[in-house]
Amino acid sequence: MIRLLRLVRIFAVAVSYGLHEFMPRMPGDFVLRFLAGRRSEPRGQRLREAFERLGPIFVKFGQVLSTRRDLLPPDIADELAKLQDRVPPFPSPLAVAQIERSLGRPLGELFATFEHEPVASASIAQVHLGTLADGREVAVKVLRPAVEDEVAKDLALLHTAAALVERLSAEARRLRPRDVVAEFEHHLHEELDLMREAANASQLRRNFEYSPLLVVPEVHWDLCSQRVMTMERMHGAPVSHIGVLQEKGIDLKALARAGVEICFTQVFRDGFFHADMHPGNILVAVEGEHRGRYIALDFGIMGTLTETDKSYLAQNFLAFFNRDYRRVAQAHLDAGWVPPGTRVDQFEAAIRSVCEPVFARPLREIYFGRLLLRLFQLSRRFNVEIQPQLVMLQKTLLNVEGLGRQLDPELNLWVTAKPFLERWMNEQIGWRGFVRTLRREAPYWASTLPQLPRLVHRALAEDRLGPLRLAVDRLADEQARRNRLLAVLIALAAIALVLLGIRLG
Repeated sequence: MIRLLRLVRIFAVAVSYGLHEFMPRMPGDFVLRFLAGRRSEPRGQRLREAFERLGPIFVKFGQVLSTRRDLLPPDIADELAKLQDRVPPFPSPLAVAQIERSLGRPLGELFATFEHEPVASASIAQVHLGTLADGREVAVKVLRPAVEDEVAKDLALLHTAAALVERLSAEARRLRPRDVVAEFEHHLHEELDLMREAANASQLRRNFEYSPLLVVPEVHWDLCSQRVMTMERMHGAPVSHIGVLQEKGIDLKALARAGVEICFTQVFRDGFFHADMHPGNILVAVEGEHRGRYIALDFGIMGTLTETDKSYLAQNFLAFFNRDYRRVAQAHLDAGWVPPGTRVDQFEAAIRSVCEPVFARPLREIYFGRLLLRLFQLSRRFNVEIQPQLVMLQKTLLNVEGLGRQLDPELNLWVTAKPFLERWMNEQIGWRGFVRTLRREAPYWASTLPQLPRLVHRALAEDRLGPLRLAVDRLADEQARRNRLLAVLIALAAIALVLLGIRLG
């Protein structure tokens, strides 16, 4: 009954905001369109306002949906990007009860002081400030009571609605609404586990432990659980408060360049990046030992990249910088993200048609994030499989570039990022990368090769060729790549000896 009432309310809100425009025509739908009437507001604005009216879960869904610019029309994606969590806090006694229940001790034993009035409130959790017995300041994040049940109910309705719309409309099937809802569900489940967020924060802090550019709060693991997260309180001004930063004498141009370097360091050095870098999650330290450094907050959504992803991205970025469209097209084919039968020349021509009008403008007027967006939209024509981690990265680049240009309107992402990418590629492909790969693989060689006689003996003792063949095939596959590296090393050694002989002679 509760689910039915919720469905009725969603339907009523959709009608009142004229969202029938997003539905395919059906027999008898004239009644719905008559009830809805005509509204003059743009469709994106009406959809955003309807999500805000339906509550925090739909607001969060709209936020995630706004990142799928490869699927949505630009006007809707731009409007949904304006969604902000404007959720009233839940009562403090409920927060205190949840902290005590989750951590197993009375509040007075956990904290020396605790501010009952939350400093921030969002759709999933709210944050209270406090101090520990040793005087250290902390921020305590607490999930909303019964938020999992609320999320489960609305997710069930979203899955039902997505399946219905996909069944009724061919255009909706192209937008893959069920995949979008599934992606939203994945992000939500990650945000509902504060132990996962604490682990993300801890990893990012370790990655930037000695960085002069970024500060990440310390996690207090003895005061964390799945529903409560306690971390170091950070002091700073929101990065979007340009006037405050100027008053404090912060170098905005240096800050803008640092933001680009932080982003590319996370992506290419670590393969682990903050995927929710909107201004509300970023502070700038304006005093003390961290003055002028970024402060990262909210680690619920993080992106990860494999070595293959990083290599693909670096090759594509450098190819864009050099306007080598054939290399861009070939990189897509090599990564397996374009159907095997795709003609490289046709794909190259399509990429050129998107990029050339952009590059005709001065470099400082080119927005790299928007260029990636147009390429993602182009990819639909060639059935390119858009990788979720790259969509998250594209969203991050849009945020970083937009934020950087807010700090410094003259920021040129191309000039700032190209030297970093060239240095990274040289380290990966040059002799330093070769030596690093050998050092990384050497322990695996040492542990794998001695197993071969034992595996052969075991297979023969059992008088069964199947295990022997399987073991040999597996070892052959594992060693094939390493043998190629060894051959290259031997060749390099031979060349070095020849050059040395020539020099001595």
